[in-house]
Amino acid sequence: MEFYEDLGSIPDDFGPSAVAIGKFDGVHSGHRTVLENLLKVAAEENLTATAVTFDRHPLALLRPELCPEPLLSNPQKVERLAETGLAATIMLTFDKAFSEQSPEDFVTRILVDALHARVVFVGSDFRFGAKGAGTVELLEQLGAQNGFEVRLIDDVVAAGSERRASSTWVRELLAAGDVDKAAEVLGKLPTIRSTVVHGLQRGRELGYPTANLSPAIEGYIPADGVYAAWLTVDGERYGAAVSIGNNPTFEGVPDKQVEAHVLDQSFDLYDKTVEVSFVRFIRGMQKFSGMDELATQMARDEQGIRAILSP
Repeated sequence: MEFYEDLGSIPDDFGPSAVAIGKFDGVHSGHRTVLENLLKVAAEENLTATAVTFDRHPLALLRPELCPEPLLSNPQKVERLAETGLAATIMLTFDKAFSEQSPEDFVTRILVDALHARVVFVGSDFRFGAKGAGTVELLEQLGAQNGFEVRLIDDVVAAGSERRASSTWVRELLAAGDVDKAAEVLGKLPTIRSTVVHGLQRGRELGYPTANLSPAIEGYIPADGVYAAWLTVDGERYGAAVSIGNNPTFEGVPDKQVEAHVLDQSFDLYDKTVEVSFVRFIRGMQKFSGMDELATQMARDEQGIRAILSP
């Protein structure tokens, strides 16, 4: 997949293209269905399948107090979009100048001059241009003038549910620790990524050494608790027991500390970048009377996690 971060880097002979515009936060099952339709149309009409997205949620600039926490970092989002089979993704910087362009300039600069669009997929509530002045109806008018067709995206209902697949729903599920259902809506296990840093080695003292993740974590961290998970490092995946929270048994543990005990492995992960993919919530964070009680519970946790992750 080709990736562009500004219009000036897009080659002059790009396209003609079929374009889907959106935030694509999480690249969830609804997004994937839309992109599957985009790919189908692009193949049938010999167009370049292209996603247009933004480097931040527009509310981060326009109403930061209302802006939701992103489900993915920008690099994660680009990786997920590439997995769908798209030919290209354009991630535009949503800054003050971008937010103040007119709807007509948005269409001319991006869809016409840069992407040579022939088909444009948008949701029924799509707005574009300064203060959201551009509507779907205006986009259709501008499309008729500039040689592209607008196709509306229907809501995608998540499998086994009557609710529309959405980033908001995924955030609600992760905030409640329901990683199973979040995986269904995402179409993929919820995953975070960070670098392993040195901790206080309390887990090692208990016989359960853990990889402590740097607080600079990419992705949405689920609710506090213990989870069955997969840890991926250097392209290899390992079963893991993962703890999230401040571990009230001890003092001085930061909020939302993520620690992963990799099952049946003893290796140095310091300074390595790892991914943690959550499979199932095991229990909430608890305060234990001491190290022995905590170690006993960790043994129970590991036994349950092994059963969950076993083939």
